[in-house]
Amino acid sequence: MCANLHGHNYEAWIHCCPIDDLDALGRVIDFGVVKAKVGAWIDSHWDHGFVLWTHDSAGRAAMQAFEASSGLTQKVFWLDRNPTAENMAAALLEVARSILSGYGIVVEKVVLFETPRCYAEVS
Repeated sequence: MCANLHGHNYEAWIHCCPIDDLDALGRVIDFGVVKAKVGAWIDSHWDHGFVLWTHDSAGRAAMQAFEASSGLTQKVFWLDRNPTAENMAAALLEVARSILSGYGIVVEKVVLFETPRCYAEVS
């Protein structure tokens, strides 16, 4: 847990390999499919919101206090693990594998950049 609620501007790289061979156009997968499917999940669940650990009682209290005092509802994704870059990359790997199953590929790894020079890689 971090001492203060704060945000990051993450960048995610999703690495895919074909199960059998390249498609008829010579691609592993159309990048647009990866962006549309995984990107839509990120937009829906993580983008412009807080990713908090389900066991973060201070984060839960802060969200409740904010909502009570402002009358606004804050977008929160409750992660089953502490939302470090490493754990978020692992969670995104699981999500990408699930979302992209059936496309004839294996999602081999996710690289999640917290800053341009700091990243976590999970495979």
